[in-house]
Amino acid sequence: MNAGEVPQHLVVGARTGFLTALKEKTYPWTRVASLINMGAKSLDMVDLGAAPMPTEDVAQQVQGFIEKSLTVKPRDWSLTVDISYNAIKDDQTGTLEARVKGAGRNFQRHLNNRVFTVLNSGDATTYGLCYDGQEFFDSDHSDVGAYYTTSQDNEYDLALSLDNFNTVYVAAQAFKDDQGEEQDYNYDLLVVPPAYRYTAAQICQNVLAYDTANRENNPYAGEISYLVSPKLDSTAWILVASNEVIKPMLVVMREQPNLQATWFDPKQSGGGRYYFKFYARYEVYYGDWRLAIMGDS
Repeated sequence: MNAGEVPQHLVVGARTGFLTALKEKTYPWTRVASLINMGAKSLDMVDLGAAPMPTEDVAQQVQGFIEKSLTVKPRDWSLTVDISYNAIKDDQTGTLEARVKGAGRNFQRHLNNRVFTVLNSGDATTYGLCYDGQEFFDSDHSDVGAYYTTSQDNEYDLALSLDNFNTVYVAAQAFKDDQGEEQDYNYDLLVVPPAYRYTAAQICQNVLAYDTANRENNPYAGEISYLVSPKLDSTAWILVASNEVIKPMLVVMREQPNLQATWFDPKQSGGGRYYFKFYARYEVYYGDWRLAIMGDS
């Protein structure tokens, strides 16, 4: 069957409802991942290392950049919804609209779930490696060929508490770029599983230390926000610099979710069924490890 067998107003309605559904809500993944639109089926992402710091202009000094690269490829994702001929004839087009909007939401939910699933698995090789060949959360990060090659650690094994949060925060502030200079990123987002929601709220919102008798001031209250994701392991927690120009995760998008094909099958129940296939091409990768630090896996 071909697309011409589906009434045009249904095709237009499916497209419109789908696009509307995609714009209904801003999903949490946008706080931890940058969207990169691809212009080819495969892309070698190349970035330069940090710029050297100024030096006294006594004699000319040429200071170089290092080159970082990561090959990214999208994956194919599809979703098909259907509605019976009788439902259309009975003027129940609202059913189609609801299904189409559901399809649109599910693409975004899938992308959101995938970002946090990949982030949670950053201490393993399940979803690939960081640009430096290490696991994204690793105790041995270094940039080959850089001026500064001392190993750095963005993976800890500490239960979430105010004291342990402080330990991880201080460690993150000490991260150096490949020139050996502190990055000074603004680590402002705590990502936790549902089991840590209470503790995260105490750390991020309670102006007093919640876990000591002295009730001293909590310097992180109001400065750190938190985000709950059920895709994180029950003891995992991650501190993220979410307001920087770049994010720790990368969503490479080759083809935005769209209505790819429609057809009609007269042999199905309800007088036959109209089918609407939606399709997209994207994948999630790890970016700069310095933008996130795992408190516990």
